[in-house]
Amino acid sequence: MHDLFTEIWESVRRNKLRTTLTGFSVAWGIFMIIVLLGAGNGLMNSFNQDSEGFASNTMTIYPSVTSKPYQGLRKGRYMKLNGQDLEFLSRHFPDIIDQVTTSVSRGGFTISYKKKNITGMNLDGTFPGHATMNHIRMLAGRFINNLDIAGKRKVIVLTHLTAKNLLEGGTDYSSLLGKRVKVGNLVFTIIGVRHSEENRNDRELFIPFTTAKTIFGMGNDLDEISFTFHGLESEEENEEFEKRIKQILNSRHNAAPDDESSFFIWNQFTQNLQMEKGHNILNTGLWIVGLFTLLGGVVGVSNIMLITVKERTHEFGIRKAIGAKPWSITKLIIAESIGITGLFGYLGMVLGMIACIVMDQTIGQESMDVFGQSIRLLVNPTVGFSEAIKSTVLLVVAGTVAGLFPALKAARVRPIEALRAD
Repeated sequence: MHDLFTEIWESVRRNKLRTTLTGFSVAWGIFMIIVLLGAGNGLMNSFNQDSEGFASNTMTIYPSVTSKPYQGLRKGRYMKLNGQDLEFLSRHFPDIIDQVTTSVSRGGFTISYKKKNITGMNLDGTFPGHATMNHIRMLAGRFINNLDIAGKRKVIVLTHLTAKNLLEGGTDYSSLLGKRVKVGNLVFTIIGVRHSEENRNDRELFIPFTTAKTIFGMGNDLDEISFTFHGLESEEENEEFEKRIKQILNSRHNAAPDDESSFFIWNQFTQNLQMEKGHNILNTGLWIVGLFTLLGGVVGVSNIMLITVKERTHEFGIRKAIGAKPWSITKLIIAESIGITGLFGYLGMVLGMIACIVMDQTIGQESMDVFGQSIRLLVNPTVGFSEAIKSTVLLVVAGTVAGLFPALKAARVRPIEALRAD
């Protein structure tokens, strides 16, 4: 093994410039693969950041507009959800539906505490299950419970950003528990402070649903119904269940059973499946682009190995004449090819990872406003351990392919012809 490495080093040392220029194309190919994969991961992480706060097995039903006339009723009617729908879903489908909840939100409120005022806040009436479905993390106190619902208590859960503003930059959120704040013309008691994402412009102040229903004078109408579910593993099963839910709601609200537009269902599970499918397609596309970039480097390595074989034809002839087997010569050429490809490939990989870190610290910190919400362009644009392993395997395969044809050519050299070669 030591002799093999020594021969490879001597060959590379005799052709420093040629080897460096060819190796650069290999390094550039791997560099582009790493950077493209990092950018792709960052882009998908940016798309996924809005869904991180939701349970993956959640459906939300929204009323919409009918698209078909039914039993003398015109099309274009706006549907409404009500408390009976909530109770129906809570009691039926026990083999699929786990927890059912709803919420109602009204905006434009000002919250006041001592001499501090914060405008543009939303009051969101909801149930205890909302915390589970939306992965709400409490930093102090508790979320709304069933006693709050039953007693229509005037209690409120703040975001930690709102609490920080009320404390004028302080973070002792527990000091606010039990304190009273004024929201609009109403006074609420603070029972908890929850974590909120700074880039989401989260201004939701949670209160019991029954309290919100009384304050807003809602009657029996609901803005939406959300529920968690289990047992639906495929996209087809989810679509079939959604169709079944729509048919039941249509029958309850005098809409055509086959009207797909009367109610809209947002399904986090199928959205995640589609996002994963899109990520796989994007990842495959980026690998293809990177492989074509790397192909130029592989061709370059193969060319210099062919030149090496031609230059060392006389040497190979002597080796075979004194008893060297074809495999020993083939092994030498392939090892040299893998060595050049691996050395410069790993250099390109390291530089690519450094470029991803730089990208994360520069472009990754930039954000843009979409519908009033700040979204980062790239989130954690780096590559994982699996990509590094794949790149390593790719380097070995590329080096082997690059050196295979020149190695076979060297192995077929006849000693007599080689000794006559110039």
